[in-house]
Amino acid sequence: MLGTALNVAGILLGGIAGLLRRKSLSLPQESFFKVLLGAFTVFYGLRMTWTSVGGGAAQVLKELAIAVLALIAGKLVGRLLSLQAFSNRIGKRAAEAMAGARSGNQARGGEGFKVCAGLFCAAPLGLLGAIQDGLDGYFYPLAVKAVMDGLATMGLARMFGGQVMLAAVPVLAWQGTITLLCSRWVGPWLEAHRLLVPVNCVGGLLVFSVALVILQIKKIALAEYLPALLFAPLITSLLRFAGASL
Repeated sequence: MLGTALNVAGILLGGIAGLLRRKSLSLPQESFFKVLLGAFTVFYGLRMTWTSVGGGAAQVLKELAIAVLALIAGKLVGRLLSLQAFSNRIGKRAAEAMAGARSGNQARGGEGFKVCAGLFCAAPLGLLGAIQDGLDGYFYPLAVKAVMDGLATMGLARMFGGQVMLAAVPVLAWQGTITLLCSRWVGPWLEAHRLLVPVNCVGGLLVFSVALVILQIKKIALAEYLPALLFAPLITSLLRFAGASL
C-alpha cells in the first residue's frame, strides 16, 4: 500500500501548503510540474509495459496484440457503461463548486471535502494505480497521482479551507481496499494462471496514456479503457484454450 500512502501524504501536504501559502503557483511553475509529471508518467508507463513482455520477437508481438485487442474491447464496454460520462459529471460538479467559491458565494458545509473526495476517488488513475500497486507493488502511478492531488489540494485549500484534507480518508479507504484485494487474492490468482503479464502490459499502456492528457497532447477518455484490465486476461485465456502458445 505504498502508493496509497504516498497519495494520502500528497493530499495532506498539499492542503497544509495551501493554508500556509496564500499565493497561487505561477504559470512557469505550473508548466514545470506539468512537464515533470508528464515525463515521469511516460517513463513509468512504458517501463511497466516493457518489463511485462518477454521472449522472442514473435512472443512480444503476440502480447502487444492482446493488449491492443483488450484496449479496443475495453473501450467499447466502457463507452456502453458510460464510465467517462460518470467521471465528467463529477468533474463538472467540482468545477461549479470552485466557480462559486471564486465568485465569493458562501460554500456549504463540507463542500470542499465533497469536491476533493469526488475528484480524487473517481480519478481513473487512482483505480488503475491501486490495482497495479496490489498486483505487483508497482506504486509509481499512484506516486504521480500523489503529486497531482497535492497540487490540486493546495489550490482548493485556499478556497474551502482545511476541510479539503479530510478527502485523504476516503482515498485511503477506496484505494487501500482495492490494493489489498488485488494483493491478497487477485494477484496470486492471476500469477498462478500465468495471466499477470497481459494485465501489466495493458496497465502500462493506460498509464502512458495519462501522460498524453497531462501534457495536453491528446484528450483521452481514460475511464472508458479501464475494462481493458479485465479483457486482457480473458482474451489470453481464450487464445490458450484455442491452442495458441501464450
